[in-house]
Amino acid sequence: MIFRQFLDEGLGCASYLVGDEGVAAIIDPAYAIEQYLDEAERHGVRIERVLETHNHADHLSGHGRLALDHGATVAIHAAAEPEYDYEPLADGDELALGQVRIGVIHTPGHRPEHCCFTVTDLSRGDEPWMVLTGDSLFVGDAARPDLAVEAREGAEGLFHSLRRLLELPDGVEVYPGHVAGSLCGAGMSSKGSTTIGFERRFNRALGFTDVADFIADSAGRNAPRPPNMERIVALNKGPFVGAPDELKPLADAGSMTILDVRLADQFAAGHDPAAINVPLASSSFGTKAGFVLDADDPVAIRASSGEEAQDAARALRAVGLLNIAGYLTGPDGKAHLDPVDLDELERLLSSGEIELVDVRETDERNHGYIPESLHIPYRRIGACVDELRGNGTVVTICESGSRASTAASILQAAGVDARPVLGTGVSAWRDRGGECVEFRRCGS
Repeated sequence: MIFRQFLDEGLGCASYLVGDEGVAAIIDPAYAIEQYLDEAERHGVRIERVLETHNHADHLSGHGRLALDHGATVAIHAAAEPEYDYEPLADGDELALGQVRIGVIHTPGHRPEHCCFTVTDLSRGDEPWMVLTGDSLFVGDAARPDLAVEAREGAEGLFHSLRRLLELPDGVEVYPGHVAGSLCGAGMSSKGSTTIGFERRFNRALGFTDVADFIADSAGRNAPRPPNMERIVALNKGPFVGAPDELKPLADAGSMTILDVRLADQFAAGHDPAAINVPLASSSFGTKAGFVLDADDPVAIRASSGEEAQDAARALRAVGLLNIAGYLTGPDGKAHLDPVDLDELERLLSSGEIELVDVRETDERNHGYIPESLHIPYRRIGACVDELRGNGTVVTICESGSRASTAASILQAAGVDARPVLGTGVSAWRDRGGECVEFRRCGS
């Protein structure tokens, strides 16, 4: 049996190649399918099938490219309501790949169509060796129930689906559809695999024996929903999306949105006046870009090199941002951002000369924030421009400077005087003795 896990560290997504005797299937493929083709060629197998656990909401699937250009059959549960030719999957189905058998377990909750896939190598035995759990059971957590249906309904379905997975023997290896870095679960590990037995003992989500308690816990979680989520789902269930156009250099950006993917300090030193800075080197680049870009607007990538632009384009396409006109390199623009260090921040706060905006997420801020700072997550800063306009200089702060630069660039492009704290953030402020307070709920 051939088995290979592929991890997209930027999105926290996992996909898989399973094969035997010259044939293979890809489970939950990314849009960048070259990695699968290279691996299949290395092992001398032909990719016959694509198996989707569900309609993904966080990344664009590569099933269209595999179907259109390589003749693969796409299989998914009928509840996904796909708008393309597909092989319907149902609970209890079994698919053959040489001596490998892939079993289908319908596990609704995260989405109504969600399925898990057991993998049995008949050359070793007739019991499952592993289970590919998609967006149901993770290493250390379980999936969000609020991305497709009402959260309580999804949570109830997920509870019963997890119970079904616990019917598998303890020794069955678990390979999830996501690891840490994804928006699909808060407590998941960065490990790529686990076992049913280990999760049975240590996964908090599996410790609930009462469905009402599980619903109250999982349905009440508060996590941001990507604004392009519905669009990604529509792309994944709609007509096949083929290969992208070649990314070419541009002479100028005209009226297009300029996404500057260089490091925050490079952006600060010189950039196009209306550019938005989302550093490619920052964590979850594609997700962050999806939060601040309008998917319908053409985008010109500003990068340090053509290679960096190509890497950025791949990450943007992975989250369904396909309207990429080309890329720009060359001389920096004429606009600048004047960074703030912590010594200057202390002076500016004491003199009342600035409006400090904490652009982190709520769970981060709850662990400590600078008194009197406003809280506007970077992904919402564009909607708050009018609120901040006229407040004098706005200083943005996060933990490392990446999101602070993104927020400041959005404000500057809208005509607000903005300065980011770069290379450091709230934790460093607290460590040096700066005043910080923690959010406390009533009764705590």
